[in-house]
Amino acid sequence: MQALSLSSLPVSRARLTLMFVLGASLTLSMLLIMGRVLLTGHLTFLFLVWNLFLAVIPFALSTLLGIAQAPLRTRMLVPVGAAWLLFFPNAPYILTDLFHLDARPGVPLWYDLALILSCAWNGLMLAYASLSDMQRLVQARLGFWTGWVFATLALLLSSFGIYLGRYLRFNSWDVLTNPLTLFYDIVNRILHPFSFPGTWGVTLVFGLFLLVGYGTVRLLGRAHEEEA
Repeated sequence: MQALSLSSLPVSRARLTLMFVLGASLTLSMLLIMGRVLLTGHLTFLFLVWNLFLAVIPFALSTLLGIAQAPLRTRMLVPVGAAWLLFFPNAPYILTDLFHLDARPGVPLWYDLALILSCAWNGLMLAYASLSDMQRLVQARLGFWTGWVFATLALLLSSFGIYLGRYLRFNSWDVLTNPLTLFYDIVNRILHPFSFPGTWGVTLVFGLFLLVGYGTVRLLGRAHEEEA
């Protein structure tokens, strides 16, 4: 009986390598968080564990779509894609946890900086990895430029979601648990944009930052492929 090779498995070698690297990076963040708890006896940054879990969800959803067989993928695309878009802002949102950096007794400031940066890095890489998956699916169906339009809109929407989460304290599940308040706050800012300059400042600045970073990561990957 012929042994199965990695190429015959639903998950490719590249995907397995990516998952291993992301898993190792997440493990480092968890060790830094747990180490801080042991050093100080305080749960100050334990909330980052939950934030990291939420950041993993869009990557898990895009991976699920990526490894699904074509007929099943077609049936799953709309519901799973909608769930992906809903949870996607949670990944880059961790960048804003740098707001929590401050000198605190019991642990050096550099340790907290490394801890938060590690979590922010994981959120950003999970966001880019899952967006790359989704862009590839869109591009396969609708073409190259449509794929980039999708990626740009997803990053701008995620930046708007970052604003909603950081400043208005909404969560992804508020779509189900608190839809009226969420809808009112969103529509109010769309209808009266000049009354909420902070909303659109955060959305545009973070959106452009995320887009430039995403484009850079994609170009680096392509450059290495061409050199190989």
